[in-house]
Amino acid sequence: MNAFYLTDIYIYPIKSLGGIRLEKAILEEKGLQYDRQWMLIDQEGTFITQRKHHQLSLLQVNIHQDKLWVSHKEDKQLQISFNLTEDTGESIAVTVWNDTTVGLEVSKMVSSWFSDYLQFEVKLVRMSDEEKILVDPNYATNGEIKSFSDGYPCLIISQSSLDGLNEKLDEPVQMNRFRPNFVFSGGAAHVEDRFKNFRIGDILFSAVKPCARCVLITIDQETGIKSQEPLRTLATYRTQNKKIMFGQNLLHQGTGVINVGDEIQLLDWKSND
Repeated sequence: MNAFYLTDIYIYPIKSLGGIRLEKAILEEKGLQYDRQWMLIDQEGTFITQRKHHQLSLLQVNIHQDKLWVSHKEDKQLQISFNLTEDTGESIAVTVWNDTTVGLEVSKMVSSWFSDYLQFEVKLVRMSDEEKILVDPNYATNGEIKSFSDGYPCLIISQSSLDGLNEKLDEPVQMNRFRPNFVFSGGAAHVEDRFKNFRIGDILFSAVKPCARCVLITIDQETGIKSQEPLRTLATYRTQNKKIMFGQNLLHQGTGVINVGDEIQLLDWKSND
């Protein structure tokens, strides 16, 4: 049996903007620290993503000296920064899919910067430390909570899964299209489908649901250009119940530090039935 080791850790501080690769990360109750703690919303409070606004893929996020920096990948002069704890104190009702919660607007200036970029009025909101969004009770086991992520605190994908996909494509794609939190080496393509319970360090994880993919993975994260791939190719061999699956959504118990190079210690495999 192959050993499995973490090769990459990613966070996406602002939902649907560029992610950050880390050598080590702090796992909190809602997920990795700073992951999807900020989000753009429209005038109705509904979340905004690359699915409709491809140009968000060109905004890269970094964290430096207690500030969050946003810069354009092709025009470095186009940038803005703000303190990680900054907000106006104004609570705004926000919606992420079927979840309704509360966000705190970061600042009028920051919202104006994003509005100018997108050419319509938006606000950047931060999730307060007290706010909690419950994971789908059909899959939650201990009342788990999450940030502004689509459905679950963390997502894992094997490097072998991406390699297997790229062997089928004329033009290979990068892992950043799939926005995982954890990437690991070892095993055959989609071995994560069979993961049930495992540990990374002292933290227990459970793979509870395959991740259904959407048109977001067809957007090149370096150019913002949309195509039909890799969704079209994945549909030929990764369709389950009319949904295209790639990666596994995770729940976890406990908090702590996770490092690139940590071994994934499998405790249970899913049955084949």
